[in-house]
Amino acid sequence: MSAGFISTFEIFKLSIGPSSSHTMGPMLAASDFVKLIQDERVTDGQLKVHLYGSLALTGRGHQADKAIVLGLQGINPSTLKQQNILDLTSQFEAHHIFKISGLPAIKFTPVKDIHFHQNEWLSEHPNGLRFELTTLNQSVISRTYFSIGGGFIKTKEEFDQLEDQNSETIRIPLPFRNANDLLNLTTNMSLPIDEIVFRNELKFRSKESIDELTHKLINAMHECVGRGLIATDILPGSLKLKRRAPAIFSNLNLENPKNLPETSDWLSLYALAVNEENAAGHQVVTAPTNGAAGVVPAILEYLTNHLDFKDFDTHKKYLFTASAFGSILKMNASISGAEAGCQAEIGGAAAMAAAGLCAVLGGSPAQIENAAEIALEHHLGLTCDPVHGLVQIPCIERNAFGATKAYLAAKLALLGDGTHRVSFDQCVLSLKQIGEDMSTKYKETSTGGLAVNVTSC
Repeated sequence: MSAGFISTFEIFKLSIGPSSSHTMGPMLAASDFVKLIQDERVTDGQLKVHLYGSLALTGRGHQADKAIVLGLQGINPSTLKQQNILDLTSQFEAHHIFKISGLPAIKFTPVKDIHFHQNEWLSEHPNGLRFELTTLNQSVISRTYFSIGGGFIKTKEEFDQLEDQNSETIRIPLPFRNANDLLNLTTNMSLPIDEIVFRNELKFRSKESIDELTHKLINAMHECVGRGLIATDILPGSLKLKRRAPAIFSNLNLENPKNLPETSDWLSLYALAVNEENAAGHQVVTAPTNGAAGVVPAILEYLTNHLDFKDFDTHKKYLFTASAFGSILKMNASISGAEAGCQAEIGGAAAMAAAGLCAVLGGSPAQIENAAEIALEHHLGLTCDPVHGLVQIPCIERNAFGATKAYLAAKLALLGDGTHRVSFDQCVLSLKQIGEDMSTKYKETSTGGLAVNVTSC
């Protein structure tokens, strides 16, 4: 990450469900702590893991314990294959005592050594976790992490610094902190938004590497939709939800002239397919989070299958334009449900998808910004109150609504000339303020709203 820019490949990352903040984040933290142990040349001891705040309250439903175990094995979600996920999940469910990869003398039994401190909050962020290794000679090695949303993690030391140490050392050619900066760049440089993002990406990697990573993300999104359309298993967790996407897909494929599927039918279907895969703990792409992973792929799938935009360059334009607005939202507010509620996750995803769709359909930079603004504006105030602490109700359906709102926002923006009264930056500021005022009961803690009023299903 650099000041004034967040890479497309940080906004979009290969992950496993059900949560980028509660699953992917803890996995990355565990992997990082193993590296710390190895650097310290420690080979024995007792490991304990402590989860705080939102991580403690909904961590079990979000499979944070499984994620920690996988991370301690040195597993990274970005390289984990779908079949490996299924195999490793089976191993996790079958075993109780784990040997840390390369460190067999360190004792760790997840069921008793992972502690959920549901009434304790760390001041820096709602999603805190601490790894604590006590060696045989009673010395203690510990590190505190915060999972800040979208699969991003920070250590306590990084939170204590005003700026990331590398933020001023990486100078990118076309930095933008907000949408106003971005629009000024499009005017001053006579460049479209996706080209601005691309030129910044070249600071970090070659064109060949950029294209390879972009192909990987696009393929992963398509494959996730495809799996979700045919899988029929019951989703894990206490709700015992049956998948809906396969039955809807079957009905939509029936040739019935009296019941021709509409755009919203297909968008909803694709979004449901992705987020049922996410709820199953399978591979998804954070977009910008796992809980909101269905919105951007749903629009991409519709572009590909129904509007006949099948070429790589168009898909790249879509993703790079979308990532620009995800970057702005993350830099100036939040993409984390634990920080700002579901307005940050689904609202952010809808804004990104709307911007990308508007760009592909020929929108000007002003129309693209307008599309992102419309989509975000109509998610402001949305709470995060998952029933039973699972990323299922109302999370899965919210992706369907996010996708349809994104489509409508892009179409509305294209009907205008880009002139509008409310800017995307004003919406982002409003989201930040609403998130700060929102009670913690409605920020991924399952202590308010639907989470307490829907007690059984």
